[in-house]
Amino acid sequence: MKCPFCSSDEDKVIDSRSSNEGKSVRRRRECLKCDKRFTTYEYVEEIPLMVIKKDGRREAFDRNKIIGGIMKACEKRPISMEKIEGVVDRVEKELQKSFDKEVKAQVVGELVMDLMHKVDEVAYVRFASVYRQFKDINQFMKELKDLLSKRA
Repeated sequence: MKCPFCSSDEDKVIDSRSSNEGKSVRRRRECLKCDKRFTTYEYVEEIPLMVIKKDGRREAFDRNKIIGGIMKACEKRPISMEKIEGVVDRVEKELQKSFDKEVKAQVVGELVMDLMHKVDEVAYVRFASVYRQFKDINQFMKELKDLLSKRA
């Protein structure tokens, strides 16, 4: 690390501690040439997860899009914002754990639906109807029958 005062790259670390809720490390350093002290921060370099859309386009994962979709499905339902954010947190954690750089949009949607099924069945069916793009009432009824058979 170059000293900001004399540009020497000889220093020693005096103190290290976790910072920013464990997302970075704060280091207090002392230059061995000019004896001045300075602070540096180290962060994990995050490579954004890319979502591969149905048409082959790629775009950066955006948790706000998932929140928006879930909020529409949960309209007029007794579901708190904490539960919605909890679902999105679990989706994001699972994706980061299971995928390095890219994930298909279908995987994201299925994961959201699995979690929504546990939160609220009506919101799940609403989300599924938009996500799976039901063409007619028969597809909708099939989804409801599957839901009822899983329940029993």
